[in-house]
Amino acid sequence: MNRVNLLAALFVVLILGVWQFLVWILAVPVFILPPPSSIFATALIKAPLILPHAAVTCIEILLGIFLAVCTAVPLAIVMFAKPSMEKALAPFLVASQAIPVFALAPLLVVWLGYGIASKVFMAWVIIFFPICISLLEGLKSCDPEFRVLFRLMGASFFKTLTLLYWPWALPRFFAGLKVGVTVATIGAVIGEWVGAQKGLGFLMIQSNARLQVDLVFAAILWLTFMGLTLWWLVGVLERKIIKWK
Repeated sequence: MNRVNLLAALFVVLILGVWQFLVWILAVPVFILPPPSSIFATALIKAPLILPHAAVTCIEILLGIFLAVCTAVPLAIVMFAKPSMEKALAPFLVASQAIPVFALAPLLVVWLGYGIASKVFMAWVIIFFPICISLLEGLKSCDPEFRVLFRLMGASFFKTLTLLYWPWALPRFFAGLKVGVTVATIGAVIGEWVGAQKGLGFLMIQSNARLQVDLVFAAILWLTFMGLTLWWLVGVLERKIIKWK
């Protein structure tokens, strides 16, 4: 473990220790704020209850990521190739992020139902923007001298895209993808809060109504683990693909 990771681990341990001590010394009721020890115990003991809901939320997130990549990458390339398209679509892309997701969630449940579709769409809305914008900015950041060189060599746009623009934009693409996968849980969980029969968001709402706050925190802990795992997997994929970093 390097020094940065060690400091991060010590910082987390310090926060948890202070939390545990304050809850104990102030005698805070468990249904108000459970100590970290109780949360970790609940996350493990009630794993048979939590894991089926976590699997549903994970599927929603993965489908949202897949849909976002499949739509964001082509759109970013089209906007890069046709600057007029960027000018026309940019206001709509910004507007899609300016609308609070809580405002969209009830409508999506009405339109798409209580099933998985509305949750996947919510995840897609949140993930799409950082991937698309990061890739677009990465494509636009290519060194003009290399562009001129490829043009002088008579390379077509497709060949220039595959051999120059795309490799040049990969670091920014993965940066946007990392942001997207870490916030993907927000869209899925908000969709489950509004209307669902399964998922960690559904479990959190049900547990909160029963004052099972330790179970709510346990679900949050599993969500955090999922987000960190996705972020780590994207980092591994980035290091495998981008050899020159």
